[in-house]
Amino acid sequence: MRNLYIFAFFTMMVCMGCQWHLKPSDEAEAEQQVVIERFDRMESLYLSTGDIAALQQMKTAYPVQTRTLIEDVLKLGQVDESDINTRFLMFFQDSTLQALMRDVETQYTDIDDVNNDLNRAFKRLANMLPTVSLPTVYTQIGSLDQSIVVGNGQLGISLDKYLGDDYPFYIRYGYTDEQRSMMTRQFIVPDCIGFFLLSLYPAPEDRVIDHSAKIQYVVNKVIGRKVFKKPQVKAVESFMLHHPNTSVDALLTSTDLIQ
Repeated sequence: MRNLYIFAFFTMMVCMGCQWHLKPSDEAEAEQQVVIERFDRMESLYLSTGDIAALQQMKTAYPVQTRTLIEDVLKLGQVDESDINTRFLMFFQDSTLQALMRDVETQYTDIDDVNNDLNRAFKRLANMLPTVSLPTVYTQIGSLDQSIVVGNGQLGISLDKYLGDDYPFYIRYGYTDEQRSMMTRQFIVPDCIGFFLLSLYPAPEDRVIDHSAKIQYVVNKVIGRKVFKKPQVKAVESFMLHHPNTSVDALLTSTDLIQ
């Protein structure tokens, strides 16, 4: 079983490739930039037209992303099974999924804002955790299941889970007000950072709530605003203010720093 973390919502308290390229620069150290790969576009092309050439291009350009989507997100079977292409195509003939694809295309024609915010967030995170290898990030369209998929050096963003708190399908399928409040464009980058950190620092089984608060505190620091405001997160913030020499790694590794 490959090392893969799949997450639905960053609600543990209650509830596309990003490739680091070196920019040309006259400076001694070139600035690292995030480039988001639009795997979702290639996926949507095949699923809306059935064009086998689009499928072959998807599998060739994004083999890891395609395998993860089919096997781990949609759970349709093994990517090398003889009839998997047909199963994949037929699965998305559902009218709801067809509408999701169209709405993703409309809302996410341009993702420069997400790209820029993610770029800034990863830079801050790299300063906090300089030994961490950052993932390749890409966008995909799932089936209203996982929001963020992390594993094998990859981070996948399911854009169908970020169509807005008033999106009709979310209301129809019974998502709560609190869940829908996090299913917005503004939560993509916080979720990316949060679930990436959670893949590096898994929660101890007996300290899930406390660990979630630590993760969310770090996300707030990385994003530069208080995305998460639960009392537990405020407790972590208070602790860190009184212990400024505590590193992020020490905070997320220790199980007894904060009682």
